[in-house]
Amino acid sequence: MIYQDFKNEKLSALGFGGMRLPTIGEGFFAPVNQEEAAQMVDVAIKNGVNYFDTAYGYHGGDSERAMGEILKNYPRDSFYLASKFPGYEVRESWDAKAQFEEQLEKCGVDYFDFYLIHNVYERNIEVYFDERWGIVEYLIEQKKNGRIKHLGFSTHGLKPTIERFLERYGEHMEFCQIQLNYLDWKLQKANEIYEMLVAKNIPIWVMEPVRGGALASFSEENTNKLRELRPNESTAAWAFRFLQGLSGIKMILSGMSNMEQLQDNLITFEDSKPLNEKELAVVEEIRDGMLTMLPCTACKYCCSECPQELDIPTLLHHYNDHKFQPGFIAPMAIAGMAEDKRPSACIECGQCKQVCPQNIDIPAALKDFQKMLDEDPAW
Repeated sequence: MIYQDFKNEKLSALGFGGMRLPTIGEGFFAPVNQEEAAQMVDVAIKNGVNYFDTAYGYHGGDSERAMGEILKNYPRDSFYLASKFPGYEVRESWDAKAQFEEQLEKCGVDYFDFYLIHNVYERNIEVYFDERWGIVEYLIEQKKNGRIKHLGFSTHGLKPTIERFLERYGEHMEFCQIQLNYLDWKLQKANEIYEMLVAKNIPIWVMEPVRGGALASFSEENTNKLRELRPNESTAAWAFRFLQGLSGIKMILSGMSNMEQLQDNLITFEDSKPLNEKELAVVEEIRDGMLTMLPCTACKYCCSECPQELDIPTLLHHYNDHKFQPGFIAPMAIAGMAEDKRPSACIECGQCKQVCPQNIDIPAALKDFQKMLDEDPAW
């Protein structure tokens, strides 16, 4: 396992993300498969992983409990636990103390090694600035009290928003977690945010390194391009190798759903093998061919807001597939769903769009998808 030095801490370069744990059944509200998750955590720890990331909203609120139950079987000083304050949610009022205490209780710990202000972006920055709630101020106080060892923030926001947040709270932020991968380097201008953080000497945590799996599985043609250069590496490994070539990154989080993904990542993080110029050129070629896709990362924030309880990430996945190459796979998959879970069930309320970190116009996409399905012959 590669390790990174951070303020006298030795962090595994691979962090275990708690957003895509194995579940019993399908869907946003499916319970975490505790047995499988525990087996994965055990293998991860035995192979040197010591950083575990969760959040209040992951798995419909079940991730913190699940991770806490698993990690209580290991010495508290043998791992680093990270969670996040859910300021991205839409609420009429906030009680920072009650929220924080609930999270500590759910995780079964007395303190968080790392705690993040969750997803600072255009719609919620005023929540964090609002003196009525005093959210950031309360968390700064908890750091002084030792209940938070390291305080940082995550963001899907635009560069000006991030800069504005740092102008107010930058002296208290020890690290910043951003969405960074070779697709978003161009698509979401992640390079600009990365360069800004490096210039400000703010350590970088990476989320969505394989973009919710989009960079882990390619067409046979593109897969062969990668295998010709690195025969023994998986497609997903290339996304991590891209990041290994960037300075300033202290943590790369991976939301792993099964043992196979974990084992592949463990092999990748045995050593550092950044991409060379020729390999980067191939990656850029593949990336440029993907830029017409909707940038859904399957974070599922949209699912918690949908009154129809649609599995929006799955619908957008099929939409991207069908838009890229029309065929029978997407229509067949949709036909296998209950009628009230298909794109046609969207009532265009727009609540999903408001919380989407990627700013996807989800109602418009689902409407377009249904139009395509109506026009195509039945599979």
